[in-house]
Amino acid sequence: MTVLLDLQVVADQLRGAVPESVPRVDTWAVIVDAGHLVEAVRFLAGSALDLSFLASLTAVDRESHFELVYHLQSLDRNHLLTLKTIAEDHETPCVPSLTGEYRGAHLQEREVFDLMGIRFEGHPDLRRMFLWDGFPGYPLRKDFLGMPGTLSAGLPGFPHESGENRWPVPGSTPVIPQS
Repeated sequence: MTVLLDLQVVADQLRGAVPESVPRVDTWAVIVDAGHLVEAVRFLAGSALDLSFLASLTAVDRESHFELVYHLQSLDRNHLLTLKTIAEDHETPCVPSLTGEYRGAHLQEREVFDLMGIRFEGHPDLRRMFLWDGFPGYPLRKDFLGMPGTLSAGLPGFPHESGENRWPVPGSTPVIPQS
């Protein structure tokens, strides 16, 4: 069974190795300053903690900023740490890339960029992964549908669009008469 590391112990070790890197610890994660992110994960991967595997990366839109959530794991020691960093600028969010530290960061950062619009400074090939170039906006952001105000499903001008915003969209599914 995978063991979750004691967050306060890890935070204290990080503060000793990379001063001013940990502003706080919350209930489930060690919060790392974005400016010290690469140094912090380099220490975590190279220390006795051996957190050398990036299990997952995701982002949370908090409307005023973005939280990036990293799950770091030691496969040899079978323990896990949740690390967070903050991208303060909601309009043009940017954090350092971890592709130099974790090979698995390459595709995960591209996915977060494609769906949330967060740039990863230093990424060797940061481009859309699922959506096409020229796609308007980032669909996992809370403001993607233009809220608050008028709510509209999908993207205007696409054939599936309906002015009534009903589901299913009229004409998109065959109507089977009831007998």
